[in-house]
Amino acid sequence: MIAIAAYAFQGCNNTKKDAKESADSLNKTKDTTTNAAATGGIAVAPDDAKFATDAANGGLTEVTLGKLAQSKTSNARIKSFADMMVTDHSKANDELMGIAKAKNITLPAAPDADHQKKIDDLSKLSGKKFDKAYVDAMVDGHKKTLDLMNKGAKDCKDSELKAFAAKTAPIVQMHLDAINKIHDSMK
Repeated sequence: MIAIAAYAFQGCNNTKKDAKESADSLNKTKDTTTNAAATGGIAVAPDDAKFATDAANGGLTEVTLGKLAQSKTSNARIKSFADMMVTDHSKANDELMGIAKAKNITLPAAPDADHQKKIDDLSKLSGKKFDKAYVDAMVDGHKKTLDLMNKGAKDCKDSELKAFAAKTAPIVQMHLDAINKIHDSMK
C-alpha cells in the first residue's frame, strides 16, 4: 500500500527528473532495508549507490564532451586529450556498469541536467572560444572527479566500488595533470 502511494505521489510530481535523479530515485526504492522482496534489493549501502551514480554521470559527460571536442577543435593537443577522454572514460564506464549490474544499482543512461547544459553550451561554441571553454570544463570536471574518486576509495563500504575508485583516481589525476598543462599553454 505504501509503495503504491509512493508511486502515485511520484506520478503527480510535475517536475521532470533527469537521468541521474531517476537513477538515484530508483536506487532508493531498491533499498534492502525497506522492501527487498518487492525490488530485489540493492546490494550496497545508499552512499555507495550514490557514489556509483555520481561516477557514472561524470563518466558519461566526459565521453560526450570528448566526442564533441574531437569534432570541434583544431588544436592537436586538445584533440589528443579528447581521444584519451573517450577511451579512458568509456572503459571506466563499462567497468562501473558491470559492478552496478552485479549489485543491482541503477545508473543514469545520460548526463544530468547540469552536465547536459554544459554540453549544450559548449556545442554552440567554435574555434578558440570552444577550446578555452572545453579546457576550463575539463580542469573543473577532473578536480571534482578526483575528489569523488578519492572519497570513494576511502569511504565506500562495498569492496568492488572501493577498488574501482582507488584504481580510477590515479587515471583521473593523470587526466588533470594533462589538461592543466594544456590550460597553462593557452595563457
